[in-house]
Amino acid sequence: MQDKHLRLLGWIATATAVAMYLSYLDQIKLNLAGEKGSLIQPLATMVNCSLWVAYGFLRRPRRDWPIVLANAPGVLLGAISFATAL
Repeated sequence: MQDKHLRLLGWIATATAVAMYLSYLDQIKLNLAGEKGSLIQPLATMVNCSLWVAYGFLRRPRRDWPIVLANAPGVLLGAISFATAL
């Protein structure tokens, strides 16, 4: 696969990952309304995304921004979902 096509695939994957993490907004809303959800899923999401953000940011010789940007919302929204489900 050419570098140009691979880069495009990375950005498309980034957009779909962000869309997936936006689904946590509904779970946060339900948690705040008193309908508590699972603690394990948002915790697992937060840990997994944190590891991917670290990998993408620390990758050399150049950072892998699609990986960082695709997983950053998962860290934040996973943490908020976890906290509101307590």
